Amino acid sequence: MFHNLSRTIVVAALLAGAAAVHADDPKCSASARECEQRIRQMLSGRRFLGVTIEEQRPGGLVVKAITAKSPAERYGLKEGDRLIALNGRSLTQASAKEFKQILAGARADGKLWLIIWRRGAYRRVDAQLEPYTKEQIDKIIAAHLAESHTTTAGAQ
Repeated sequence: MFHNLSRTIVVAALLAGAAAVHADDPKCSASARECEQRIRQMLSGRRFLGVTIEEQRPGGLVVKAITAKSPAERYGLKEGDRLIALNGRSLTQASAKEFKQILAGARADGKLWLIIWRRGAYRRVDAQLEPYTKEQIDKIIAAHLAESHTTTAGAQ
């Protein structure tokens, strides 16, 4: 029952439109090579923040994890931060889907400002969405292949 009240959303790939690579469907109909090519194409030049958020009811959105070497890490977001607002839009009653939509709206210039609640105080965090690095793309591909394919990217 608790899992119905709180669900985890991975935001690292939100702007990538990576619906084809999330873990809800562990069976992938494309070959490993095709997946690798599609993921590289999807993520190339796309920007991301690098947080995993947890949707809590009541309570809103909370940072569950920070991706290493991500903009979120560089700009000082921390696990446990409660997201209050993003680019002037309230997140206190927002869903993960709404958070994703606000991030997508910032895609043009990548500029973000967040109001967070941490240790009893509000804080403003100015951040910038940044392109995925080759290392991050390789890691996403490896995770997808391990979860969804029985062969490696080089095999068909």
